[in-house]
Amino acid sequence: MATEFLMPKLGLTMEEGTITEWFADDGTSIAAGEPLLRIETDKTETDVEAAGAGRLHRIGQVGETFACGDRIGWFLGDGEDAPAASAPVAATPAAAFAPPTAAAPAVAPAASPTTSVVNTGRIVASPLTKRLAAERSIDLRPVRGTGPGGRIVAADLENLPAASTAVASPTPNTTTPNPSPAPAPVRPAVTAGGSGASATAAARSLADLLGIDLAQVPLDPVEQRITKDAVAHHVRGLIAGGAPPPAPAPPAATGPTPSLPPALQEPTRTIRLSGMRGTIAKRMHESLRQMAQLTLFMDADLDAVVADRARRKEAGAAPSYTDYVIAAAARALGQHPLVNSQITDDGVALLPMAHVGMAVALDDGLIVPVIRDTASLDLTSLSVESSRLAQAARQGSLELPDLEGGTFSVSTLGMFDVDGFTPVINPPNTAILGVGRLRDDVVMNDGQVGVRTRLTLSLTWDHRAFDGAPAAAFCRTIADLLGDPTSLDAI
Repeated sequence: MATEFLMPKLGLTMEEGTITEWFADDGTSIAAGEPLLRIETDKTETDVEAAGAGRLHRIGQVGETFACGDRIGWFLGDGEDAPAASAPVAATPAAAFAPPTAAAPAVAPAASPTTSVVNTGRIVASPLTKRLAAERSIDLRPVRGTGPGGRIVAADLENLPAASTAVASPTPNTTTPNPSPAPAPVRPAVTAGGSGASATAAARSLADLLGIDLAQVPLDPVEQRITKDAVAHHVRGLIAGGAPPPAPAPPAATGPTPSLPPALQEPTRTIRLSGMRGTIAKRMHESLRQMAQLTLFMDADLDAVVADRARRKEAGAAPSYTDYVIAAAARALGQHPLVNSQITDDGVALLPMAHVGMAVALDDGLIVPVIRDTASLDLTSLSVESSRLAQAARQGSLELPDLEGGTFSVSTLGMFDVDGFTPVINPPNTAILGVGRLRDDVVMNDGQVGVRTRLTLSLTWDHRAFDGAPAAAFCRTIADLLGDPTSLDAI
């Protein structure tokens, strides 16, 4: 019996995945649990194991993006053919197929100038490395990776010999077999009202089951494609009699709309709001739109931290100043459980464990790896873990467990000489802490003028979850803990 292979949902925030590589050819016998393909989410790349066993029938192609739960393939039994509804249709509106023409020549596509005609096997490289290699026209095949399992990381590209930067040009290949016949015409992406938008695999399956013409189904107003819910809505209208009811209007303020004004001048460059940049734009906009966010600022004395760090540095490695703040925040979360929370349909859920996310700036955006059970780590262990996560983030080698489950976040702009700022909450958290630069302030203490090392803490919180007084008390606890850094080693 044929078994569907669906795009998996690998985390609470994952909405879609892009296929970057298949590890098995069409028709290959697959065992359950065997690594089958690599997908790219908005956060990282990860390998996906086969959810079933049988002969593989691929639907999704490399480069196509599918929503979680969309069909990307089948596992077939002996002598079994793929169901007719499995024709490959790109899952993203931008990749909708044009109607096939009868006179399409059956000619194999020419080799790309940047692709070698010799296949030397799968290249294991981080997403950042692949992007850098593409920008610099570097051929990754001869590069020896120094990452885990021989994975090529960004550092491996720094000192390459000149010969490695020239991609092999295609040469006449007398051993290339005759071009294979052109594939059977692909069913064009179904449209509604001539919109040219695609339908999800779930929508196609339901329409095939019920005998519904997808060309008559209106688009989902949010996703701008035909979804399973849109088909169900259409069917309910037909059952009720008469014309189907109009599709529900999209919610207000869902992001950029066609009504945005054009650029005031001819731009020198346009950065598309897609990939990581698009995800950040979408989630930060939703965060500000859906929460009642306020920010308070509080100075913390760091004299004791500076002295403690100098002592540790003389003895060996020392935590960063941000590590001290993360450790203090994690312990303060235990004393102020309202801050370690999220809003659910049932109310404000107080979470028992504090997993603190640390914002890491990348060339093309921001990523927030998570230090799990942060309060259980002493300063040395926390420093080791934060260094590992920061390095993995910059090399593009973070795994999904490194990115999921954060209950609170810490973001710092101190390295850019920023004192205070307004960080935006990372949903579904209810608070985030910003960390400013270390500075010397002139203070009056008991009538005496002195100098103290300080930094500004910027706490943004969701006023729906708790009020200003609990927020200030939480921030005050962090400042007090930083005044006694030895307490941060207590577990």
